[in-house]
Amino acid sequence: MHMLISLLMATIRQAAPILITAIGGMFSEVAGVVNIGLEGMMLMGAFSAAVVSYYTGNPYIGILGGMIAGGLMALIHAVLSIKYKGNQTVSGVAINLFASGFTVFMLRVLFNQSGNTPTVPKVGTIGNISIIVLLIYVVAFWSHYFLYKTKTGLRMRAVGEHPLAADTVGIDVAKVRYFSVVMSGVLAGLGGAYLSIGALSQFTKEMSAGRGFIALAALVFGKWTPKGVLAASLLFGFADAGQTLIQQYVDFIPPQFIQMIPYVLTLLALAGVVGKAVAPSASGKPYDSTH
Repeated sequence: MHMLISLLMATIRQAAPILITAIGGMFSEVAGVVNIGLEGMMLMGAFSAAVVSYYTGNPYIGILGGMIAGGLMALIHAVLSIKYKGNQTVSGVAINLFASGFTVFMLRVLFNQSGNTPTVPKVGTIGNISIIVLLIYVVAFWSHYFLYKTKTGLRMRAVGEHPLAADTVGIDVAKVRYFSVVMSGVLAGLGGAYLSIGALSQFTKEMSAGRGFIALAALVFGKWTPKGVLAASLLFGFADAGQTLIQQYVDFIPPQFIQMIPYVLTLLALAGVVGKAVAPSASGKPYDSTH
């Protein structure tokens, strides 16, 4: 029973950064903008949260710093994708590459080391669960109401399905898409903040470790719906927690193979839904309001 409870709690914790980042990606793609840059936004959020926490001594300001950093990266993606109608995939990949290099460079500039920051103040817990995790699940449950019950959410969905029709009835397509993309970065930044000042007390090089890409997989596997994304994130979180537990009790299998479990599950999950999950109709397609 103790092992089962431990596995359940670990699943909730491990799923949290994937879940909130996937919810962010859902907001962006539901409005019609593909966001491959979630990994970079999460990484920038993790780095900025740790740096702000270190210099202010307040991890709660660090959370805000991480969310702002993710939002700023998303704003760059939004400008390139919406204003300049650039290739959304290329823009996202560029953000990932930039974040990877920039965080290592700034580690050297700020702390004269390239691997990690010093120990920074960490966010508190309630019942052994980080306050950030609790916040993440509150936002995840709220996202269903927001997307399906509010005017803004309905406009996001309209813009992602048929931007011309939305424009015709007076919805500002560009404004809705800017909001949606920036929101995706803010939430990815929150996911990153959990990694550096929620789960740990420092930022380490490449600490997002592919979670942004797993979040994209959860988004597709969850078919761009809050409930589906939640279920998919918990599945991937369970795989991550499970491989950690297996390593504690199984010593005859190389740990590298065990660590592959979450990523193998991601590939299998995607293989099962390819061709079945249908993205919003206008996802990835720039909109020209002059037409």
